[in-house]
Amino acid sequence: MFLEHDSLRLLAERTAMLVLTRRINESIIINEDVSVLVVEVRGDRVRLGIEAPKDVTVHRKEVYDVIKESSPDKPKKRKESRQLVEK
Repeated sequence: MFLEHDSLRLLAERTAMLVLTRRINESIIINEDVSVLVVEVRGDRVRLGIEAPKDVTVHRKEVYDVIKESSPDKPKKRKESRQLVEK
């Protein structure tokens, strides 16, 4: 059985992974122009607020996977990917 922590382990083996601990209202900055804020923690669910320039596409992993599967040859533009998710 392939568990979620197995996929994280495999990802960590292929790339460098920084693991951070944050509390509510604490954030991290990515590449000087993306901010990820911990908005709420409820049980095992974490709500994140993401501030990014309009030209930076942000997706949940499962949405990104659907977009990638639908057209592996080229990345979708922001408007096209939003339409895909709304269907």
